[in-house]
Amino acid sequence: MSSTCRIGLLTPSSNTIMEPRVSQILADTPGTTAHFARFRVVKIAMSDEALGQFSFVPQLEAAEHLVDAKCDVIAWGGTSGGWLGADNDAALVRAITERTGVPATTSTLATLDAFRALGVSRYALATPYLDEVQEAIVRNFAALGFTCAAERHLGDPGNFSFATYPEERIAGLIQEVATAKPEAIAVYCTNFDGPRVAPGIERDTGIAVLDSIAVTLWHALRLAGRDTAALADWGRIFRCALPERSATTPVTA
Repeated sequence: MSSTCRIGLLTPSSNTIMEPRVSQILADTPGTTAHFARFRVVKIAMSDEALGQFSFVPQLEAAEHLVDAKCDVIAWGGTSGGWLGADNDAALVRAITERTGVPATTSTLATLDAFRALGVSRYALATPYLDEVQEAIVRNFAALGFTCAAERHLGDPGNFSFATYPEERIAGLIQEVATAKPEAIAVYCTNFDGPRVAPGIERDTGIAVLDSIAVTLWHALRLAGRDTAALADWGRIFRCALPERSATTPVTA
């Protein structure tokens, strides 16, 4: 195995949190680097216009640019699969790999695999999203067997504005849903500044806190064949291997 590992991340154009936080998480992992390609996302809602931002066309074009950097894995660093449905993300992953020849994942598939790796069936959800978006996430996760025990959301159409909430506000949301005693808490948005507050709340409550940025990075590294245990200070999920049947495992006849 090569001593280097390059993680490619597809990033919403208005996201300002994921790049600096990924860089922090990887700061003490020599030879592992993250590389970003953007496509336009400026609003999160259930309107046709907002949903149209997640057409495969711009995502695949961005993924092709990451091939030029010889990335070992490509991850869509966004949670749109939560409201569009996991099947949408599974199709995107297949399309990326068919187009680029590189293994791929998404933040939503990473979250679902984190639930499975930790044996979670009852979770809580903290996001900045609108009511309609939050309801779609809860509904789609329920269809996959994951029950939402508690949720908090800020009713913001974002996307740039999600990054303006201070860590203290996000920590407050996590602590509120923790009172429901879920098996895990999903901090579900890659432009929501949860990576640095999540591990402390996880230690204090004993509840796994699955920040979308951290979980996406965990999943991408594991798909690239890397052991992530050295990153466990960023969350217990980093100690886990992928579940036996990963959301990104190709289905064969």
